[in-house]
Amino acid sequence: MESMLQRLHIKNYAIIDEVELIFSKNFSIITGETGAGKSILMGALGLILGDRADSSSLLQKDKKSFVEGFFSIRDLPEAMAFLEENDLANDSDELILRRDISPQGKSRAFINDYPVTLQQLKNLAVCLVDLHRQFDILDIADTDFQRNVLDALAGNEAALTLYGKQFASWQTARKTYDGFIEQKENAAKELDYHQYLFAELQALSFEPQEVETLETELQLLNNAESIKELLHGSYQQIEGDEQAILPALRQMIQGFRRVANGEKNLTAIWQRLESLAMEWKDLAREIEHCNDKIQYDPARIEWINDRISAGYKLFKKHGVQTTDELLAVQESLEEKCRAVITLDEQINKWAAEETAARQAATEMAEKISAARRKQIGPFEKNVSALLGRVGMANATLQVVLHKTPLQESGMDTVEFLFDANKTGRPEPLKKVASGGELSRLMLCIKSLVAAHMTLPTLIFDEIDTGISGEAARQAGNLMKQLASTKQVIAITHQPQIAGQADTHYLVYKEEIGQQLKTKVRILSEQERIEVIAKMLSGDKPSAAARENAREMVKSS
Repeated sequence: MESMLQRLHIKNYAIIDEVELIFSKNFSIITGETGAGKSILMGALGLILGDRADSSSLLQKDKKSFVEGFFSIRDLPEAMAFLEENDLANDSDELILRRDISPQGKSRAFINDYPVTLQQLKNLAVCLVDLHRQFDILDIADTDFQRNVLDALAGNEAALTLYGKQFASWQTARKTYDGFIEQKENAAKELDYHQYLFAELQALSFEPQEVETLETELQLLNNAESIKELLHGSYQQIEGDEQAILPALRQMIQGFRRVANGEKNLTAIWQRLESLAMEWKDLAREIEHCNDKIQYDPARIEWINDRISAGYKLFKKHGVQTTDELLAVQESLEEKCRAVITLDEQINKWAAEETAARQAATEMAEKISAARRKQIGPFEKNVSALLGRVGMANATLQVVLHKTPLQESGMDTVEFLFDANKTGRPEPLKKVASGGELSRLMLCIKSLVAAHMTLPTLIFDEIDTGISGEAARQAGNLMKQLASTKQVIAITHQPQIAGQADTHYLVYKEEIGQQLKTKVRILSEQERIEVIAKMLSGDKPSAAARENAREMVKSS
């Protein structure tokens, strides 16, 4: 047994000044009078396993409190993997968990001296220790615990991991499919209106900047007569008669041509006049062309007015200012209408994805359920046999699987039914089992499940509550058997259990400086006999009690 809790160091916690427990392999028990501090040890251990801290637990309020646990994790690949994934590994097989509580109540957690969150501490702790306290017997009535028992016996861990991934894939596919359905339903509510708006815009078929261009044309048409009159008058002044500009220029050109005779200045004037004449002639042609082009067209004016009016109505309707903005609205409406068709394609795609993922998850869940169902008969038989050993010969446990829709844990829930007295009417545990019965049942179940667990350390805090005599001896036997493959640590009041331990720790109070403080020490064989004898018959044990205690220790 390479992996185990090796050492627990506690300082300034509750009534503990400073205590260090060095644990042995196999089966260790912790005993002590009521109030000596046994539960305080478990509370301190709980801190390094992720329990909430409370500053009121400080012995000396002006000093910090800390708890350290030292573990060997040589055979714990899950713990090793956790450390690697979170960059918390060191160069040895030793793992150190620590909790500090400041006088101000601030708590800090450490793994291998690296600061970590409380959740990280909890996630690692579940790979190390199963800490069963008195109030944990309520867990046995929890359906998750009951399902986990069957899964451990069935070896469903790997199958559940794969199923969990497939279940998540199915949930994603279903969520995506539902999302597209919702989108389509919302889109369908607006589709008719969008189609109406799009059809209205499409029917008018505006071109880019058309309304702005038509406004310019309309202004021209409305002023057509005045413009034509101006153009005609301008043409007449340029070339209309002998008094116009061009005829006058032609006369001047002819005159300068006759008298120039190569004279430089006169020739330059003549050439410039010819250039002017050409420019004026070109201008006259442009004016004439423009005049011919402009025609007063009442029908065209009416059409443009209607077109512009329709455009402005749509501008106002859609809250835009230009034709290009209106065309952008038209394109957006077209995309919205087209998107409904695209949604149908996506819905069909994800419907197929959802169906395939659900079928795959269902097949996996059915295999997990079959593996659970296969364990029920042997589990019921073995539990009943163990219950007989711990003084409950008439008790039976019945396991029922209830089929459910697919969920994270498969497609069924597990329910433990209990009958303590062969009534033939088994009931759910929380309705019929007493605290003592639940404790013994939990011990029986854990003894069966332990072989299927990777946890190296099992800790029982007074799980033997409510039993004594032969039943207590058999409970000790079960713990002893567990300790052959696991490290088992038990807090007990039962001498029959204490006598079977490999190592016996005594928790006691000692007065130091007018203060009572908790101490812990390992007992020698003779000290064990004396302590167990007192557990059997009181503070002044008889010779018979000592002999009985000696027999218990010798036979362990």
